[in-house]
Amino acid sequence: MDWSSLVISAERRVGDLVFGRGVVWESNGWEVVRSLSSVSGDVGEGINWEFGVSRNEATEGIRGEYSYLWSGSYGSGCQHRLAQLPLVLFSSWAVEGQCLDEQRHSLLHLKHNLSFSSSSESGVPVGLSSWDFNTDCCRSWEGVECNQIGEVIGLDLSNKSIVGSTDGLASLFHLSHLQGLNLGYNHFNSAIPSGFDRLPHLTHLDLSYSYFVGQIPIGISRLMRLVSLDLSAFSTRENDLLKLENPNLRMLVGNLSELRELRLDGVNISSDKERNEWAQIFSSSLPKLQVLSLSSCSLSGPFHSSLSKLHSLTELGLSLNNFSAEIPKFFGSFSNLTVLNLRNCGLKGNVPQSIFTLPKLQYLDLSDNPLLEGSLPEFPQDNSLQYLSTLDLSGCRFNGSIPASLFALPSLKSLYLSHNQFSGHLDESTFESAPQLELLELGGNKLEGPIPLSIFNISSLVIVHLNSNQFNGTLELNRFEALTNLSALDLSENLLLINTNNINSALFPKVSFLWLRSCNLRVFPDFLQNQSRLISLDLSSNNIGGNLPSWIDNIGNGLIAELNLSSNSLKNPIQPFSNNSFRELEILDLHSNLFSGPLPILPPSAISLDYSKNNCSFMPSNISSFLSKARFFSLASNNAHGQLPESLCSVGGLEVLDLSNNSLSGSILSCIEGIGGGLKVLNLQRNHLSGTMNASLPKDCALRTFDLNGNRLEGQLSSSLGYCTMLEVIDLGNNQFTGTFPHWLGNLATLRVLVLRSNHFHGPIGVPQPGYRFPKLQIVDISSNRFSGRLPFEWIKSWDLMRNDKEETGSRAKLQILGYSALSYYRDEVTVTSKGLEIEYVKILTIFTLVDLSNNAFEGAIPKEIGDLKALHILNLSRNALTSPIPSSIGNLKQLESFDLSQNQLSGMIPSELTGLTFLSFMNLSYNNLVGKIPSGPQFDGFEEISYKGNNGLCGPPLSKKCTDVGQHTTGNRVDDDHKDGLCEALKFLFNDCTDNKSEFKWQLIVTALGFGIGNGIACWSVLVFYGSRSKRNSRQHRRNRHRRNRL
Repeated sequence: MDWSSLVISAERRVGDLVFGRGVVWESNGWEVVRSLSSVSGDVGEGINWEFGVSRNEATEGIRGEYSYLWSGSYGSGCQHRLAQLPLVLFSSWAVEGQCLDEQRHSLLHLKHNLSFSSSSESGVPVGLSSWDFNTDCCRSWEGVECNQIGEVIGLDLSNKSIVGSTDGLASLFHLSHLQGLNLGYNHFNSAIPSGFDRLPHLTHLDLSYSYFVGQIPIGISRLMRLVSLDLSAFSTRENDLLKLENPNLRMLVGNLSELRELRLDGVNISSDKERNEWAQIFSSSLPKLQVLSLSSCSLSGPFHSSLSKLHSLTELGLSLNNFSAEIPKFFGSFSNLTVLNLRNCGLKGNVPQSIFTLPKLQYLDLSDNPLLEGSLPEFPQDNSLQYLSTLDLSGCRFNGSIPASLFALPSLKSLYLSHNQFSGHLDESTFESAPQLELLELGGNKLEGPIPLSIFNISSLVIVHLNSNQFNGTLELNRFEALTNLSALDLSENLLLINTNNINSALFPKVSFLWLRSCNLRVFPDFLQNQSRLISLDLSSNNIGGNLPSWIDNIGNGLIAELNLSSNSLKNPIQPFSNNSFRELEILDLHSNLFSGPLPILPPSAISLDYSKNNCSFMPSNISSFLSKARFFSLASNNAHGQLPESLCSVGGLEVLDLSNNSLSGSILSCIEGIGGGLKVLNLQRNHLSGTMNASLPKDCALRTFDLNGNRLEGQLSSSLGYCTMLEVIDLGNNQFTGTFPHWLGNLATLRVLVLRSNHFHGPIGVPQPGYRFPKLQIVDISSNRFSGRLPFEWIKSWDLMRNDKEETGSRAKLQILGYSALSYYRDEVTVTSKGLEIEYVKILTIFTLVDLSNNAFEGAIPKEIGDLKALHILNLSRNALTSPIPSSIGNLKQLESFDLSQNQLSGMIPSELTGLTFLSFMNLSYNNLVGKIPSGPQFDGFEEISYKGNNGLCGPPLSKKCTDVGQHTTGNRVDDDHKDGLCEALKFLFNDCTDNKSEFKWQLIVTALGFGIGNGIACWSVLVFYGSRSKRNSRQHRRNRHRRNRL
């Protein structure tokens, strides 16, 4: 094999399904792989390119790409896993000499000192089993290459399951003639060793994805002959990132002027300045650079023009950064570029049309940039994109029509245009000239009209995604019988009427993925019985009724991994399935059907089970034995009754347990005490659970959501709830809990939702202890308890999230919903009082904020600090005993939508600042002691009389009582605005009605005429009479309010 000419181009994506030639599905469902997107040169048939990533890496947000460029000859029938591909390439390996003794000893010493995670039955490390003292290391040892005189010049130890400390690599530096070294894809979990400067002949060094951590050693910067350097890394913990600090980026590459290939994906460039000036650093230090890959390096933009000096670039990978900039026009001048990857870079603006004319481009990925716009040009037959194999524009804002000439590009195999704003019809001729197309993703656009029949002439198609558009008409599913290579088909969520009749089961392609969600199906398609390779089936949101077919457990030869039949009208099978059925089923979604009685399907190895919104009445007593692998289990909104199974909460791997809205009874003590360290969501709301909750939660508690709302629980809360330091949602409302306010909850720095409403808590809230805060609290509802004392402004000051105006948080925050993802997504929900109504929020946006302290016995003034909660949407302080005027600072709550201060003892005038609350749609100030003219303004003019009822001192629209502008005085003593109307009313037995301008004039004239002593004496006496009378009225009004609260 001539390694000097080998080049490969590939990409790995986490979270996407696998499509293309050589599709691989791991049976446990935890790995997804995606096939080679483009191969150039003479590549034989039968190549199987595999890329994989574990599910736990994906959930930590690792979505990297490994891009390599290969060209030349490769034999037919070859099969390689990407991590095993040798990347150390030398032209001088054609002739090898006999291994020198000192080289052999150094290699054996290296083998002896390394640790491996797996071995053969004989105990010899699998990867180095050929390293035998009695054989020639140059000719027989795997991964070893020598020159003509027996010196080791190439060593490939990639993907050999090496683990642990790098101390065992010390003897490696005795191989001083090394030109190529590959340690990639191992698991060292330690720092890169120093000593590489003792290998001065190195031209190729690959340490990629081996879990190296910490500082990159300065010795690598002294390898002045380096042509290729790959230090790419991934890590699930921020502290473990491989970093460039000392040396920094400039020091690392300053002397590497011969470098042609540099990959630093995932490396933490510590300096903010270097993250911004990366283009200047590379363009000035690496003039010969051809391959530059800097994915996930926290680079920032805009793109500096000096990058255009790297005119030899053939591959540029800058994905997963945040440039927040437009694509510069000079990118269109990189005439040698074959690979351009700008996925998820925060790109915006219009894409330069010159990008689509790069003459050698084979792979173009601009996906997942939601602010990136543009349209597709026409692609004439003599267009320079003759080699483009993969085009990925998914997840952007491209619009306009999709030109038919795009499909005529001669090398195009993979086309991703999903989740854009493409519109219009696809002409019947659209697919007539696409003989090589294998992958077609057009989902999530605005395409309409019938699906062109010419698509069924592309026999090479493996993947077809046309979901979530507006395609219409009747589609005969048997037309897909012509696509014999089809592996995945998605027609979900269109306006299509799918006809599954007349399908020849023997001719319909054996697909692995079939998604027909919301396709107006009424019966189970019979051809599914013969789909022996089916792995994932989605028939949700159709009109399928009747019993589950008895043959459903044989789909995919009984090896189906994902089954979604939710939102239909299905009933239990006529005969229950055997315990051995669905033995490989991992994801089962049956929610929103008509199942009743026992659970219809209970697979033994499922990871996610959703039976919610049915009428299932009971769980088997041994339910826990079926959940040994489960991470998500929901039986919410059924009719389950009986005792809560004691062992459910302690199922080892369970992350989400949702049994809400049932009729379960009994104690929760054993459940609470048995909570496993992995449980993230426990939702038992709206059942008939009783008893106390004074059990002790485990110290390793990992709960994020704890919801017991709507049960019959009593007693005091256990302070062990404070062990759950990751809690985001606590909902204990509508129970019978007692005790004082649980101030120790202030230790939960991540808490966002606190609901204690409708319990028997009592006493003053008190002040927070030092260090106790609620910095992320967005919903606090402690209404309908017996809390008393003043409103604690000290706690209000600790609500940092509500103190920040949502306009400053950025538009992306609006799309975030509180919940937890464990294969199936759990959404938190909460019931609150909003705009005078009790409303259930089934989705809680992270920007939604509420404070409800109503129906308690709080007294005193409303603290002015409440006006600092600038992100507040709903404020309810009604049905308390609050006094004093309404603070004008409430006018600062510009996001306020609902405002309720009714049934208190508030006095004074309504602050005019409230008229600036332009989002206010509900306000209730009724049954207080407010006086004066009601302010007018765009929002206030829309409120009706009921908003002000029970305030005898108020006047002006919308009330029928008229009033004068009592605030304008030109002579005499000026009476305080808050008391003027009350004083006037107290003396109206002497004068005409207070609303008369003449009356006001008489009042001021008499005070002036009587003189200082007599006048003020009368005024003081009048004030005493008036306030005494009002005090009696307030007392009567307070009794009426309390009576009204009791009735409510």
